[in-house]
Amino acid sequence: MLKIGDIEMKNRVVLAPMAGICNSAFRLTVKEFGAGLVCAEMVSDKGIVFQNEKTLNMLYIDEQEKPLSLQIFGGEKDTLVQAAKFVDQNTNADIIDINMGCPVPKITKCDAGAKWLLDPDKIYEMVAAVTDAVEKPVTVKMRMGWDDNHIYAVRNAQAIERAGGKAVSLHGRTRVQMYEGTANWDIIREVKQSIGIPLIGNGDVKTPQDAKRMLDETGCDGVMIGRAALGNPWMIYQTVKYLDSGELIDEPSVREKMDVCILHLDRLVALKGEHIAVREMRKHTAWYLKGIRGNARFRNAVNESNTRDELVAILNAIVLDAEEKERMESQAG
Repeated sequence: MLKIGDIEMKNRVVLAPMAGICNSAFRLTVKEFGAGLVCAEMVSDKGIVFQNEKTLNMLYIDEQEKPLSLQIFGGEKDTLVQAAKFVDQNTNADIIDINMGCPVPKITKCDAGAKWLLDPDKIYEMVAAVTDAVEKPVTVKMRMGWDDNHIYAVRNAQAIERAGGKAVSLHGRTRVQMYEGTANWDIIREVKQSIGIPLIGNGDVKTPQDAKRMLDETGCDGVMIGRAALGNPWMIYQTVKYLDSGELIDEPSVREKMDVCILHLDRLVALKGEHIAVREMRKHTAWYLKGIRGNARFRNAVNESNTRDELVAILNAIVLDAEEKERMESQAG
């Protein structure tokens, strides 16, 4: 099993911290499909320090999500430490994670996110300052390097361990790659062999078989799933089952997909209110619809929906359409 500090997970499957995605409504939905650890979307250290209301709302954690890792980002030691202390003392997160992988320019321009990858000494200094200031275990999520000419993954991971970090999550792409190209699993294996703390592998885990192959090929302690779980929390359940028993679980029915989409919607309405929730759920609904035959004709209606009931009516219509197609096909057969 995966253990970070004194926090023990029930399995080695981890939900990645995806910005704009991993709020409590999404995390709880994925947690119910069996994730050993869920990670919250990154939160600005300055937003926490200056008590920004929107930022503080992002710190909400349902007890049912635990164990949970809450991720902060920043480029200055003082505010990062203050934010970490606030999370340590005022939230029910189990783990404090530091973002060292976000490739977005507005983050790297602030010397935060993936910008750290260029300076192992800064990594040591920043992580050590945070670990000294808090009680909760501190981890780091990072990429393998800034670009092909600056891949310091081994040195960076060793700096994190020396500074008191309890685990590293490593995405096998550079900052320049963003989310394109292929993730380099060789570097995950190399980093795993160079440190004594747990390493969670991330990148190109699209199927349960990919997850097993990553664990087998790299020796990493956990496997992190991000985009493959969008609209598809069954991927988490399937992976947990496959790693445990080698059994591949069937894909869900259209009705099962839409039922979970509605559950996700209702949780988001409770979290953010109907107006914001319905707009945010438009992109999630597109992910839930992926792979459903004939879904294109429902997309415009989804994108024009403004209320919870409107969106639910569309989702129910999708179920009826799919079931009617199945009935007709079975009669024809």
